[in-house]
Amino acid sequence: MKILVTGASGFIGASLVPFLTTGGHTVSRLVRREAEAGRGELRWDPETGAMDAKGLGGHDAVVHLAGESIAAGHWTQKRKARILESRTRSTRLLAETLAGLAMKPKALLCASAIGFYGSRGDETLREDSPPGKGFLAEVSRAWEAATGAAEKAGIRVVPLRFGIVLGPGGGALAKMLPAFRMGVAGRLGDGKQYMSWIAIDDVIGAIQHVLGSDDLSGPVNVTAPEPVTNGEFTKTLARVRSWPAVLPLPAFALRIALGEMADEMLLASTRVVPARLLDRGFRFRYPALEGCLRHVLGR
Repeated sequence: MKILVTGASGFIGASLVPFLTTGGHTVSRLVRREAEAGRGELRWDPETGAMDAKGLGGHDAVVHLAGESIAAGHWTQKRKARILESRTRSTRLLAETLAGLAMKPKALLCASAIGFYGSRGDETLREDSPPGKGFLAEVSRAWEAATGAAEKAGIRVVPLRFGIVLGPGGGALAKMLPAFRMGVAGRLGDGKQYMSWIAIDDVIGAIQHVLGSDDLSGPVNVTAPEPVTNGEFTKTLARVRSWPAVLPLPAFALRIALGEMADEMLLASTRVVPARLLDRGFRFRYPALEGCLRHVLGR
C-alpha cells in the first residue's frame, strides 16, 4: 500500500512509519517545514491552508496523527482555543483536500481520544456510548466531525480513539518516571478513577488491522481490554520498577497546580473497552498492565 502519514515525528508516528516501511509499504510524510526532495515528504501548513494537493493523489490510505499536545502548558482560554483549532483546522483541510482529489484514498484513519467520553466513573464505555461533557469531549467531537468532507466523498473514515499510550522513550511514561525515581509518586486523588491504557506495540497493531479492514468504518477504541484504576496503575508501576509509591497527591493540590486540566486529565475516570477490535478477533500482545510495563521498561 501507499500510505500518507501526518504527525510522523510524534510518539506514535515515529513507531508507525518504520513498521509500515519494514512491512513493504510505501510511506509519504506530510510535514509543515520545507519538504525534502527524495524523502517522500509533502508540505502543508494548516494555519494558512497551504497543501501540496497534487502530491496527495494516488495514496491508498491516510493516517492523520498530527495535533498540538494537550498536556503542554496550562489550559488558558487562548491555549484551549489553539488546541481545538489545531485539531479541527488541520483535519478539515486534509479531509476537504482528499475529497477533491481525482484519485482519492480508500481510507482516512484520524486520531481522536477517549476524552470523547468524558469522566464517567466506573461505567464501561464502548464505541457506541454517547459523548461526555467537558473540554476534551468537546475537542474530540469536533475533531471527529472535521472528517465529514472525506466521508461524504466516499472515503472510509475511522476515528481512532486513543487511550493512554505506554511505550519506551516518550508518551505518558516519560512524564511519570522522574517522579517515581525520586520516590515522590503515588496515586492521584483517591486513586479510584479508571485509566484506559494501551501498549505502543498494540497501537501499531491496531492501526495495521484497521488499514487492512475494508469493511471497518466509524470510531474504534484503541485501548487495552483491561483498564485499571489509578491506584492499581500506581502500585503496578512501582512494583515493576521496585520503587516506592507512598506519597499520594491530593485532588485539591492537583487542582491548585493545574486547574481544569487536573480534573479532565488526571482525576477523570474513563473506563473504556476496545469492543470493536475484540469483536473482530484482534489479538492484543499486552492485554494486562504488568506485562506491558515489564516489556516497555525492560523489566
